[in-house]
Amino acid sequence: MKPTEEKIHTDPSDLPIYLFKQGNNCEAYRYFGAHIETRAGESGVVFRVWAPHAAAISVVGDFNSWKPGSHPMHKVDQDSVWELFIPGMKEYDVYKYCVTTRAGDLVYKADPYAFHAETRPSNGSKVYDLNGFAWHDAAWQEAQKKADVINGPMNIYEMHTGSWKTKGENIPYNYSELADQLIPYITEMGYTHVELLPVMEYPFDGSWGYQVTGYFAPTSRYGTPKDLMAFVDKLHAAGIGVIMDWVPAHFPKDQFGLYRFDGEPCYEDPNPKRGEHKEWGTMVFDFGRSEVQSFLISSALYWLEQYHIDGLRVDAVASMLYLDYNRKQGEWEPNKDGGKENLEAVAFLRKLNDTVLGRHPHKYMIAEESTAWPMVTKPASDGGLGFNFKWNMGWMNDMLSYMKTDPLFRAGNHNKVTFSFFYAFSENFVLPISHDEVVHGKGSLINKMPGEYEAKFANLRTFFGYMMAHPGKKLLFMGQEFGQFAEWNENKQLDWMLLGYDKHTELQNYVKTLNAFYKEHPAFWQIDYSWEGFQWIVPDDSQQSVIAFLRKDAAGKQILVICNFNPVLREGYTLGAPVSGTYKEILNSDDAAFGGSGTVHNKPVRTHKKPQHGFEQSITVTLPPMSTLYFEVPTKRTRKAAEDSADKPAKKTAKKATVKDADKPVKKTRTTKAKAAETADEKPEKAKKTAAKSKAKPEAAADKPVKKTAAKAKTAAKAKTETEAETKPAKRTRKAKVPKE
Repeated sequence: MKPTEEKIHTDPSDLPIYLFKQGNNCEAYRYFGAHIETRAGESGVVFRVWAPHAAAISVVGDFNSWKPGSHPMHKVDQDSVWELFIPGMKEYDVYKYCVTTRAGDLVYKADPYAFHAETRPSNGSKVYDLNGFAWHDAAWQEAQKKADVINGPMNIYEMHTGSWKTKGENIPYNYSELADQLIPYITEMGYTHVELLPVMEYPFDGSWGYQVTGYFAPTSRYGTPKDLMAFVDKLHAAGIGVIMDWVPAHFPKDQFGLYRFDGEPCYEDPNPKRGEHKEWGTMVFDFGRSEVQSFLISSALYWLEQYHIDGLRVDAVASMLYLDYNRKQGEWEPNKDGGKENLEAVAFLRKLNDTVLGRHPHKYMIAEESTAWPMVTKPASDGGLGFNFKWNMGWMNDMLSYMKTDPLFRAGNHNKVTFSFFYAFSENFVLPISHDEVVHGKGSLINKMPGEYEAKFANLRTFFGYMMAHPGKKLLFMGQEFGQFAEWNENKQLDWMLLGYDKHTELQNYVKTLNAFYKEHPAFWQIDYSWEGFQWIVPDDSQQSVIAFLRKDAAGKQILVICNFNPVLREGYTLGAPVSGTYKEILNSDDAAFGGSGTVHNKPVRTHKKPQHGFEQSITVTLPPMSTLYFEVPTKRTRKAAEDSADKPAKKTAKKATVKDADKPVKKTRTTKAKAAETADEKPEKAKKTAAKSKAKPEAAADKPVKKTAAKAKTAAKAKTETEAETKPAKRTRKAKVPKE
């Protein structure tokens, strides 16, 4: 038997320490921190803390008048883990660790593993017992375990806990009270999930929670830990998922926090060229240190297991991945291989996701990753980072830039609308319109829209309709659903009084309708990450700023989406139709009920035998100015099946249709899918050759009446997109992240 193994067996208390130092203690919070225990018949609290460089540590608090050294801790392992049992201490008692550094200085530190903390500006840790909360979400938990994480609906309402709605003079609701206010609204609006900006304890309101000091403590601004449990429990009972922001990328320099915890770099990377984000005033975790890995992975699992959180949105992943992130030449140094990748951070993220999703495959691990780092949502075993979702920052930047553009000049920017489809299926994307886009002088979403009052609303309705139909899950920050004009301010509640005005109420009604449509139509979410769920019809009408495409579900039902990004009426607009029959308009963003003109509604329109856009038939519709339209596509049926449907079993009819359809575009679709899988990293020569071949088909077909299939149309459209992509860099980056104050 190895010495370490013998030691573990002889003293069970050594096991959590051993695992901790190996980076494999995924529940380190059960051992470290403050825990109520009974020893020798006396109730009290046992304290444990990791401090490898400390010369001495004592526990201080109200119980000993904050006197250093009166309650000294001792080393459990003769190395770096300190422990002390103090009889008579109880729940809610305030404490800190008084650390004597090797330089002889005294520093007072909050407990890194504290479950509860004082409300700012005080920053002491509080003894808290997590046990005893009665959960009522067993049905929700079981349903989630059976749900299809990737191919299910996800429409997220992102919100800041303290400023969504307040009581009195900007007095925030506690977590449990907030749930009672929030649930009716989320239910009525039809969102599937709520995402909370960070609620881990933090000192500065202006950081919105992104400068964390308590990785195991919900901020006491909004109540106790069990109040947060009640929040989650209530939302689950109402059928609403809960996602929260989690910040493993950095932590602040507040003296009471993790910064130089024992007088020296402990949690942070000791290398000055790796250990700090100067623009944010924060420190970078030492991702290669085993004890730090145990700390962070334990934090992630803590929220998922102790608070029943459904998923974590991992903040600022790009800042973790790159050694040169927001660093000038000379401010960073390459890795051992000479590259700019933070190899230790990459390994940590893979370990994190393998651990979390290995335990809970039905949970969400969502990366805010703003570059073109490959395979973010692919398993670590395949060379990926192991997340199951990624924010599509490229789409967000392109579309906000496009929507800001005066419609007169949108023709020259058409590729910003279509480019995202080139890589839409390379990752499991979430389309985010988040808090980051409505602060720091960027203006609210509606104020990004060009034109006068009415035009702003028309632009926004068009955009929302396009966004809902675009492949990928959805996220919208609070207030944008009813057109808040002011930038978000964390110090006051949303401008709910705007709902006293028709345009804002109508916009809210439109978003509500879109949300309901999304949930009711699997075509918008069931095949989000494959070409099988999407097909171009009109990708290249840049002169009129019109696009049209299909979304499909697993049963083959299709929805036709047409967007007119110009305030010009398009009468007699003809486009290819994938199936012959009658097309019914089922949603129109210009409807009077949504604040539109309501002057144009297409009656059911039948196809005519006029080939268009690679299809054998076409339809002619009217497009209202600045609008998004959804049409129900008729079910694909053969002539014989239609004739026999009245007197033959449905099963037999379906079988005939399937057999006949099998000879049609299926094989070609597979070929197209293979082409679609080519990335922007493809050699230019290959890309040009592919594009040229694809373009040749429709040009040749124009000379003779050859029937074109829908698969050919997809190929041609994809080729156009590939050609456009040659002019854009493969790796897409966003502007430097706004410093977190």
